[in-house]
Amino acid sequence: MTTGTTAKIKADYDRALRLAQHGQLREAAALLDALALQVPNAAEFPYKRAQIAARMGDVDAWCRAIDRAHALRPSEPAILAEALKAHRTAGHTDRVLDLMDADIAAQPGAIGPQADKALYLQQIGQFDSSEKLFRKLLKKHPNDAELYRMFAATIRFKPKDPLIGAMRRLASNPKLSPQGRMHVNYALAKALEDTKQTDKVFGHLHRANAAQAALWPDDPDARDAEWQAVIDAQKDLSPVPDSPDTQPGLIFVTGLPRSGTTLVEQIIASHSRVHSGGEIATALRTAYARFGAGVDMRPLCDLPKDDLIGFATQLAAQNRGHADPGKPWLTDKSIMAFLIYGLLHATLPNARFIVVHRDPRDIALSMYKNHFKGGTHRYTNDLAAIAKTIKAFRAAIAHWRATLPDRFAEIRYEDLVSDPDTKARSLIASAGLAWEDQCLNFHEKGGTVKTLSLHQVRQPIYQSSAAAWPRYETELQPFIDAWGDTAWD
Repeated sequence: MTTGTTAKIKADYDRALRLAQHGQLREAAALLDALALQVPNAAEFPYKRAQIAARMGDVDAWCRAIDRAHALRPSEPAILAEALKAHRTAGHTDRVLDLMDADIAAQPGAIGPQADKALYLQQIGQFDSSEKLFRKLLKKHPNDAELYRMFAATIRFKPKDPLIGAMRRLASNPKLSPQGRMHVNYALAKALEDTKQTDKVFGHLHRANAAQAALWPDDPDARDAEWQAVIDAQKDLSPVPDSPDTQPGLIFVTGLPRSGTTLVEQIIASHSRVHSGGEIATALRTAYARFGAGVDMRPLCDLPKDDLIGFATQLAAQNRGHADPGKPWLTDKSIMAFLIYGLLHATLPNARFIVVHRDPRDIALSMYKNHFKGGTHRYTNDLAAIAKTIKAFRAAIAHWRATLPDRFAEIRYEDLVSDPDTKARSLIASAGLAWEDQCLNFHEKGGTVKTLSLHQVRQPIYQSSAAAWPRYETELQPFIDAWGDTAWD
């Protein structure tokens, strides 16, 4: 290759990167495709092409390009990570497992790749294989507290499981880090509940939540200010004339953590015309980026119509990578989307909004029992703060109930599990869809579920999780006191 040719290739590559940076994705993609033909042994071109395909929402092209890059440079960590992301998005479980095995082989002494595989096996419903791998890891790494918590999330412990003793020994280690104390106590609480030692559960939960609260302190005043400012910014916002329907149309499923949103989303996403997006969180991110984040959000009714239509167009582009081109609807069960229901209703004429409610005492119990990603849902580490947050959520939903004229529906988790046939039909109708019997067979659908409820959604609807709070009424008293005289439903 001559010096002139090399310089031309570099110039074209730099131009492709500039085009991509300025949002001219098709032009950048065409230039990278040409470069890949000119220099077929260079992994950089298909790697960048894969990233652009992801931004364009072309999952097939994303997978093809990253596979070319991976074939050229199989040991490159960034390329392997992108390949895993692409094929997980596409739902190519066999390919994902092959890539994970390659990652494990490249780092035989590392815990992370093997733990990632064990978690993925859980997410695709291969619980026996996941358990086998977790137990193998824990035998080799008995002092890794996070492994115990990850494993405990979807296993039902039996009374004589040797891991319970191992966790107790680890929890009593005075040299255990705050993170380790948090992880192992969440795991122990789960194990003791599974083995019917309910009198000991909350002792470990208090230690786990205290450790997490120290690591990620809550700021309730900042949260209150953010929620109120965002809702106030949507005051007097009317439907935007000429705002186009998004493709796919969006079905927002909102509720507090542990309220049943995963079950509701899985029922809807079992419909032949719906693809499950999970917690994609594109709506709030796009709104914050475009109009100001939290307390900085500008009054939306003062903005030009084109700015609001631009939000809808930008959101549609953000969602392409999460959609299935063959399905006209996409679910989004991102928790915080409820903050901008007014904006979404005004700018997305074909969107649907479904809110899931559950007995606050059961929500509080489940929140307090479960670990959330560090820094998220910080209020869940304090029972009184949980009560205050549920009340604030209910006040926000009451506002939207009174404000939004249509396409807004609510469902109670307890009603759904007690009468699934009737309530599921009503739910599907609220989503603007015709009934299909497969919607009640969601547990047979397969696919990947990234949620704390991943074990439950592999089973038919059951009622045992409803009204679980009476077993811990004494321990929940701080929550009940903070709730006060407010009605439970």
